[in-house]
Amino acid sequence: MRNLLRNVLLGAACALPLSGQAADALTEALQKSYAHYRAALYKTNGKSQAEARAVLDQAREGWARVASQFGVRPPSPYDQDKQLPQTFAAIDKVYAKASGEVDQGALGKAHATLEEVRDLLADLRKRNGVIVFSDHMNAYHAAMEEMVEDGVALLAKPDGKLRLMARIGVLDYLAKNLKSEAPTELAANAEFTELAKGVAKSVADLEAVVLADKEEAVKEAINALKKPYSKMFLKFG
Repeated sequence: MRNLLRNVLLGAACALPLSGQAADALTEALQKSYAHYRAALYKTNGKSQAEARAVLDQAREGWARVASQFGVRPPSPYDQDKQLPQTFAAIDKVYAKASGEVDQGALGKAHATLEEVRDLLADLRKRNGVIVFSDHMNAYHAAMEEMVEDGVALLAKPDGKLRLMARIGVLDYLAKNLKSEAPTELAANAEFTELAKGVAKSVADLEAVVLADKEEAVKEAINALKKPYSKMFLKFG
């Protein structure tokens, strides 16, 4: 519940008008390198070691360029962040660890390891008052993961339906944020619009089966949340 509350608060914070374009060179560079990171996260969740290796190498190279350019003299607002060197070093370690796991063919472990980069970058931005569209994606992802992890078990409790509906309400709110808080260039993108609709539909479908007391369909609907989010995250997250 503590994590769920954190997700709600993060979703509310993301409604601030800072959610559009990057306002500084470091944030812009981070967002560009993030595309390779998303690809690495996606491929390590697959079965091809060769594909995972290729995209992870690209992600590490992109991150290395960011660290080389901004690690010593970051621009405002990051120039006052005394934790920035530790964050950069932590990200280096995550990439190195994930690379070793891919070499061993442990793609699942590499995927879990790479998840840390998303959290480290989100914390970096939060400390420095920077909000980008990825933060909206992260807020939805966190709530979705909690639903996937314990949604079915929650339904089995005496007041499980009410609790599950509360969780669905959070997902619905955060799914709507993906559309309402999208920067102009994304909001005008037809592919983005369709993917956002897919995420919203997956939440609506889950709500429908819960309200209809179709318990057998709930697990399927919960698992179905992942695919539309993954597609949107890979391209626009």
